[in-house]
Amino acid sequence: MAKVRFRISMSLDGFVAGPSQSLKDPIGIGGLRLHQWVFPLAAWRSMQGLEGGEVNESTIVVAEAVSGVGATVMGRNMFGGGSGPWSAEKPWNGWWGPDPPYHHPVFVLTHHARAPLALEGGTTFHFVTEGPEAALDAARRAAGERDVMVAGGAKVAQQYLARGVVDQMDISLVPILLGAGERLFDTLGDDLRGLALVRTIAAPDVTHLKFVRR
Repeated sequence: MAKVRFRISMSLDGFVAGPSQSLKDPIGIGGLRLHQWVFPLAAWRSMQGLEGGEVNESTIVVAEAVSGVGATVMGRNMFGGGSGPWSAEKPWNGWWGPDPPYHHPVFVLTHHARAPLALEGGTTFHFVTEGPEAALDAARRAAGERDVMVAGGAKVAQQYLARGVVDQMDISLVPILLGAGERLFDTLGDDLRGLALVRTIAAPDVTHLKFVRR
């Protein structure tokens, strides 16, 4: 049965992005430190069209993250381009260049309408102004029997976690302190909405925690 999945890297003090997110620092100041564990991996490098790289305990986590996904939901901040109406003169087409790594439909939550953006490799960005339920419904239809991935950022993930629709949550816990930024669980209190820890993988520079709905 198709699932709604969510994955993110998080610091020991609970932050998934640093402070002062901007076009210069899209994950906030210091936020890139949350992802240093993945960059050397051969599995990640191959998705960027690069050769070589390491194979370690994180390899299976990266492979699972892209397996079986038929559509993605993300927020406007993750897609980028700043706030406010989209620019017609210099349209923002995302952080990933002409061939984004998704290769399936991506649904971007935004307050400002925009025509779908079709790029290379089968990635089409659809801009949804009707809210998180509408974005998830559209993603489920597009994914068919495959899973829907909630890609973030924190505010988008919080909305779906609060609604209890996330079937699997994968947190890559990085042993650093960011001190400020965006926390994932600030609005959820002490309720994980039926998600239970089922797997822990210790890897270089990160520990991977897998939660599923019971």
